Parts: sequence; structure tokens; C-alpha cells
Amino acid sequence: MTGKSFEIFPYVGLALDPIHVGTGGSRLGRVDNTIVRDPVTRIPKIPGSSLAGVMRAYTAMAEGKYPGCAGLGQPGPGGTGGHCGQLDCSVCTVFGFAKGKDSGGGFAGLAAFSDMHVLLFPVASQLGPRWLTCPMSLRQAGGRGVTHVDDLPEQDAFYCRSEGQAPQSLNLGWLHLPVKTDWNKLESISQELERLGVPSYITDRLGIVSDKLFSHIVNSNLEVCTSVAINPATGAAEEKALFTYEAIPRGTVLIWEVTCRNPKHFKINKQDIVAVTTPCDVRGIVANADSYLEHLGIGGMGSRGMGRLRVLKAQDSCETGETGKEAS
Repeated sequence: MTGKSFEIFPYVGLALDPIHVGTGGSRLGRVDNTIVRDPVTRIPKIPGSSLAGVMRAYTAMAEGKYPGCAGLGQPGPGGTGGHCGQLDCSVCTVFGFAKGKDSGGGFAGLAAFSDMHVLLFPVASQLGPRWLTCPMSLRQAGGRGVTHVDDLPEQDAFYCRSEGQAPQSLNLGWLHLPVKTDWNKLESISQELERLGVPSYITDRLGIVSDKLFSHIVNSNLEVCTSVAINPATGAAEEKALFTYEAIPRGTVLIWEVTCRNPKHFKINKQDIVAVTTPCDVRGIVANADSYLEHLGIGGMGSRGMGRLRVLKAQDSCETGETGKEAS
């Protein structure tokens, strides 16, 4: 067995609609249906399991293998349907299968998805929209092109690029922060974000706050939507059927990574995999679902105009010929 054992590819996405990935139930509080949060930082995220499931379904659509090779993969009562588990099936080899039709066992798959974390978060201000981040979020992107970021010189300040006569303070609704334009790392951070595929209209409006403030600002600016069930007989709102739900707002920039294993290091039923031969091939199969993600979306409330996510294109080692993060 030769070559890299795996390679890690960075992904950056821009929310075209609000995105709701719920916690699976309602609770008492300000919002009935809350979204998933990191248990430590309390910043919203999209679990890797949610991403892996929807990417498998969209890849199966792109490869003409939907719905058989999507979903749970268990065959029906008559033995029909389910994952095929074939060596030449790009869906089953890349995403794995529970138990193929002609297989004695399952296969874990060649692609693994990390959680999607908030990299840049949009907020309203008296200067128009601003995209905020913090040193902690930038460190999460450290292996994806953004260099190590030290803590800010002042914890209770808003750091941004100089825009002529910058105001002395910035109004973020309930929060007023002094504006600082003298942090010399801000320009290089903006350039590195652009290399990841973040549009210049976002990096031009980039702002950085402390880790302590970022979580509070994000959770105070989530989109909260209200819906009500409709009585099919009357066409009017159903009584006592009003509910609210949270969503990551439109314009949020999310970052995640896909770990692609080397197919040459794995076998299915003691036979070599033939659908893909390199980690770059695995990444290419995953990338086939990008356009579906942009138009069909991720998460719940899709019928209410939510979920679309555009994958921002950035060059990686497959396109440049450079060596990415890997292990031999």
C-alpha cells in the first residue's frame, strides 16, 4: 500500500437562506424550536452527521442512484432496494453502506465530515451590515489557510479596517463598542479569508471582537421566525398552533472540512475498490453534491424558504498539485 493515508480538504459556505438544524424537539423558553449549539461555546453549529446525510442523498441524485444508495440502506421486505455496496459504486464506497446486496457486512466509507462552524457572522450596525468573527473562530480555520491569531489587544473593542473617518464607537443594537483600526494583523487575515473563497464585499466589512463577546453577539442576532398551522377546512390559522423557531441568518459564512481516505488502503470483501482510486477522487465525488446543496438546501423548514447554502470555491491541493494535510 502506497501513498497518503488520508487528506483533509477545507470547505467554506455562505448561507443563502436562514438555516435551521433543530435539536429535535420543543422546549419552554423564548423560542419553541431551538437550533444545535456547541456545548462549550454555545455558538450555533451544524453537526457533521446532518451534513453527511444530506450530501449522501444529493450525491446519489447526481450519480443517478437515488433513492437506492441513499438513506439507511436496508433492503425492503422483498429484498429489493437498499445500498448496493458494489466496488464500482461511487456513492457506497465514498459514504459507506450498512449491508450491500451481495455483501456479508458493511463499509465505513471513505469520506468523513466535520461539524460546520460559524466563521463570519452578519450583524446590523449604523454603518450597514458587518461580518464579525473572533480569534477562536479564526483558529478553527487555522489548518485551512488562516494563520495563528493571537488574542486581541483590547477585549471590549471592535477591530476593523480603516474607512476614512471611522466612528469612535459602533452600535450593534444593545452593544456599543469602541472602534479600533490599528491592529496590524487585520489586513493579512482578510487576504487569507479571500483565498478561502470568501467574497471581497464581506472581507471589506470584516470586524473582529473578543471570544467573550462573539458568543453573546451571535446568540442575540439569530433569526427567530414564527409559523402557524393552517386549518385545511377554513384556510385560516389553526387555533393554538403558533410556534417559533431559530435559524442561522442569511449571509453567515460557515467552515468545515472533509477528510478523504485513500481507497488503496481499504478493501470491500477482500477486493480492491474501483469506483475511486485517490483522496482527490473521493473529494470529487463529494463535490458533485455542491450544486444540490445550493438549490435544495440543508436542515429543516425547507418549505418555508430555508436551508440553501452556497459552497465557496477555493483552490486546494487537488487543483494546485500541492500537498495538503495528510498522514502516511
